[in-house]
Amino acid sequence: MKNDYLRGRGAQYNASNRFQLLQIEPDPAQNVPDEDFPEPTVKTRFYEDNPKKIVSRPESPDVGFMASVNPYLGCEHGCIYCYARNSHEYWGFSAGLDFESKIMVKKNAPALLEKEFLSKKYQPEVIHLSGNTDCYQPAERQFQLTRRILEQCLAYRNPVSILTKNALVLRDKDLLTQLAAQNLAMVLVSITTLNEDLRQRMEPRTVTARRRLQVIRELSSAGIPVGVMTAPIIPGLNDPEIPKLVEAAAQHGAIWAGYTVVRLNGAIGPLFEDWIRKNFPDRADKVLNQIRDCHGGQLSDSRFGTRMAGEGKFAEQIRQFHALAVKKYMPNAGLPKLDTTRFLRKRQLSLFD
Repeated sequence: MKNDYLRGRGAQYNASNRFQLLQIEPDPAQNVPDEDFPEPTVKTRFYEDNPKKIVSRPESPDVGFMASVNPYLGCEHGCIYCYARNSHEYWGFSAGLDFESKIMVKKNAPALLEKEFLSKKYQPEVIHLSGNTDCYQPAERQFQLTRRILEQCLAYRNPVSILTKNALVLRDKDLLTQLAAQNLAMVLVSITTLNEDLRQRMEPRTVTARRRLQVIRELSSAGIPVGVMTAPIIPGLNDPEIPKLVEAAAQHGAIWAGYTVVRLNGAIGPLFEDWIRKNFPDRADKVLNQIRDCHGGQLSDSRFGTRMAGEGKFAEQIRQFHALAVKKYMPNAGLPKLDTTRFLRKRQLSLFD
């Protein structure tokens, strides 16, 4: 790996923003340090955002009708394949380094969620945390927005589901245990590889797979339903690991496993290609060609019905491998249907209120 490789970051440059006519680039001829592009790594900055609404309800047929809450925009985990990168462009940032180093913090998220719960129009539904970026990314240690959101869900007895790849979720085991005891919570842990070298390069600011498996075990032992998302599967890179991923998750207490096939829409395509040619030059063409095979000859795929699972021979192999692994290691796989009937129209007072 070259000496100028930005360690601790997935993207190695700022892709151009399709919404911006004016692009700002550092001048390599200048010797004046640019604080936005320090070497050897790019420091993280936080920006406060105060939205008027916090619950998003995407109508994509691929994910179904889902109410999601994202307390952060952008994600320090730096996963090079992340589909959420493109959304950072709407804020005038790049989907590249900006996505993982310029984080929007919705400090009013817990208050907005309570406002939603208090609305007479609100119909109880599962609130999904991390529909876009990880609610337990490193910023959560400082801002604690996810914990405060869970406190609101517990106070109003509103069901909540979580998708994360960060062990920080264990900090909130006390709240999750109380919620799960009333069938109001479940957690999905994302694990893409058991190969530590690949993990460090592909998901540079995440915890190890071993640690994520420990998270599954600890949460499931506490009575919290836990599943695993082996996503995304990248043909030619981590697809041979599917059986081992599902087996390891099952051994640690996971009761369900899901997956998606990687798709490299918008700016993610060139960012990923730059990344894989720098990290795995010997197999870059093979991986890129197999991804194209899954998406009608393109790296990107926006077609409902096929974009998440892909199509073609490699996508079908992935589907079969995953189905066989689940059948073997999780014969009774399934997550509970969370209870929406316990919702309280008036906040439940705690002993400390």
